[in-house]
Order: sequence, then C-alpha cells, then structure tokens
Amino acid sequence: MTGQPETEGLLTGIPRQGGPVAEDHEPPRPVPPAPRPNLAGQLGGALLAGFTALTARPLAGYQAAVVRIGFALTFTLQLLREWPHRRELYGDRSPWSPQLARDLVGETHAFTVLLWRDERWWFESCYLLAILAGVLLLLGWRTRFSSVLFLVAVVSVQNRNVLVGDGGDNIIHLMAIYLVFTRCASVWSLDARRLARRGARGGGGAGGGGAGGGGDPVGVLLWLLCGALLTAAQLTGHIGWGGDGWPGVGWAVLFWVLWAFAGLWYAVERWWPAGEPRAVLDALATMLHHCAMLVIAAQVVLVYATAGWYKVQGSRWQDGSALYYPLHLDYFTPWPGLSALLGGSAVLVFLLSYGTVAVQVAFPFTLVNRRVKNVLLGMMIAEHLAIAVLLGLPFFSLAMVAADAVFLPTGALRRVGAWAGKWARPDT
Repeated sequence: MTGQPETEGLLTGIPRQGGPVAEDHEPPRPVPPAPRPNLAGQLGGALLAGFTALTARPLAGYQAAVVRIGFALTFTLQLLREWPHRRELYGDRSPWSPQLARDLVGETHAFTVLLWRDERWWFESCYLLAILAGVLLLLGWRTRFSSVLFLVAVVSVQNRNVLVGDGGDNIIHLMAIYLVFTRCASVWSLDARRLARRGARGGGGAGGGGAGGGGDPVGVLLWLLCGALLTAAQLTGHIGWGGDGWPGVGWAVLFWVLWAFAGLWYAVERWWPAGEPRAVLDALATMLHHCAMLVIAAQVVLVYATAGWYKVQGSRWQDGSALYYPLHLDYFTPWPGLSALLGGSAVLVFLLSYGTVAVQVAFPFTLVNRRVKNVLLGMMIAEHLAIAVLLGLPFFSLAMVAADAVFLPTGALRRVGAWAGKWARPDT
C-alpha cells in the first residue's frame, strides 16, 4: 500500500506531492515559424498601419497650438501697430484706390470684404473685426468659428492693398488657410479648458476644432449667424460658386462646406455622441489635421530650401559680403550704432553671410536626425530674432518663428506648458 501513490502518479502522469515530475510523455514538438508575408501582404500591412496612424489620434497638438498662437499674435500686433495709418494703408486714403483694388481683384480672383462697400464705417468695422478675429484665435475661443474668421480677416486686409507687406505677410496668408483644417485648439486654448470642464462634469467629448458639443447654445448661435451672413453675401453677389477662387471653385464653395461640416458635427455630437458617425467624423478631422500639419511643415522646408539655394547663386553671398549692404542702409538700421559695429567687421560679415546660407540649405536634410534638427532650429530662431532687432523687421521675424514652431520637440513644449501653468498658479 505504501507504493500506491507513486504508482498512481506514474499511471496518471501527475506527480505525487513533493515527488519527482513524471517524464513518460513525449517532449513538445517545436512550432514551425509563421511564414513571412509576401510583398503584397507587407505592402498592405504598411498601408493599414499608415492609415491607422493617420486617422486614430491627432498628433502634433502642441505644435499646432504654438503655430496658432504665433500667427494670431503676429497679425494682431501688426494691425495694432498700423492703427494710426490704417486708412492710408487699407482705407479710403490709400494711394491704391478702391477702383484699382477692384480691378486687380477681378483679374486675380482674390477675396476681400473691404471692397464690398466704400463707406468709412464699413472699413472701420472690418478693421476692428480683423483685430477681434486675431484675439479670438490667439485665445482659442470657438476655434472652428474663429479660425475661419481669422482667414477672412487676413485675406481681406492683405488683398485690399497688395503693395503693402513683405515675406512675413505671405506666410501669414498661407498659414491662415492651413490653420482652418487643423485641430489647433486641443491644448493651450479656451476650448480645451471648456471641454475639460465638461468632461469633468461627465458631458461630451472633444470636438474636432473646439466648437463645442451637443447642447451648446453659443455654438448654435454662431452657426446660424454664419449661415445668415453667407446667405446675404451670396444673394448680393459678393461671393460666387465658381471663378473667383481656385480654378472652377469659388470662395462660396469653401465657406459653405465649412459651414455644413460644422453643422453636421454638432448634429452628430448632439444625437449620436458615441456612435459610428461620430467616429467617422473624428477620424476625418484627424486626417485633415495631419495633412494640414504636413503641408505646414512642407511649406517651411520649401521656404528655407528655396531661400538657401537662391542665395547660393548670388555673387554677394558667394563672396560673403551680402549682409554688409542691409547693415548700411538707413531703412534697415533702427539701431545705427549696432549695425555699424557689426557691418564694420569684414570677418563677422563673412561668417554671418556664409552661416545663413549654410543653415538654410542644410535644414531640410537635418529632419532625419532629431538632435541636429533641433540645433539648427535654434540657430534659425536666433537668426530671425537678430533680423527683428538689427534690420527692424519684427513682424516678418515673428511670422517665421511661428512657422518654425511646427518642428519644435513635443517634450520641450510640454515642459514649457507645465512651467507656465505653475507660474500662473504659484499657490499650487
């Protein structure tokens, strides 16, 4: 009887308590490796992974917020600086008369609300509204609405007098269009704070552009107001369906599509907040955001690449004397003593000229290396700040720094945001 437990363990293959493990069964056979997918399978998997990354979660939210704040601040400060001379630049006293502006707008199919009426009250109202649009976008208030209002303000002011401005105005013009399609209010905005409070109370999720979810009366009123204004502009012939925008597509198409999309988003968030339509719209908004951010990054790369390679072809840049001339022009010397000090050193002028070309030409190639890219990005930001001080071009420099922000590292931006939050609430 004493050997019965061991016998049962051998027969059943289950070891006795504290006894040796039975080894009468066959060892496990090795599992053959899974066959590698063919080229079509690998390509399909890569496309699926790319599509998932494109539509799953919005990336570069901090960079989009900095770009939004930077360009809104630049445009608003520029309008405030030009306030004493606004009528000479864009109004009834401008040498570029309303009739000349209308003739050019008719040829180029540009868009500006400043030419809809000639009365002074209309110009003053539009100018104040443009400043308000910049402030609203800067704060990130109802960004689906304020980003479109900012676009209208930028193109209206700049297309009224195309002879005023520089390269910074061109960048602001382009970025105002791109920002409409980004989710630039996910952080550092009043929209983000409002949605966080709503989430804490257990109501609704984040919208694609921060316009608010279902049950939002302010969003509904803004949507109805925009619809009424678009209808009035359409009936009076100020905007058309074709021929006054992109080839075959008028500004009315763009504005009505944006208006309809905002209404559709509200309806889905109001009645199907957790359904399939909400997921589809969210994926579409995320995809548009990623595409717009990619276009912004490509635009910045194109600016530096073309600027660098055009400089390479210039004889003054080749001999290293290019910066000598603007440093000795009264128009570009707000600090004559400092400009004379820098321009009086041939070695310093040579190094700065060659350094400018080298940084601009090399920057597109450094995007594959994050550390090198960050170093050159810091050098370019320092270069633009120097241009603002030495050459008296603050708004051009601010616009370029805001554009450069699309390449800032996310970790650094988060640390800056955390530091700013602690500074704003020192008691915590």
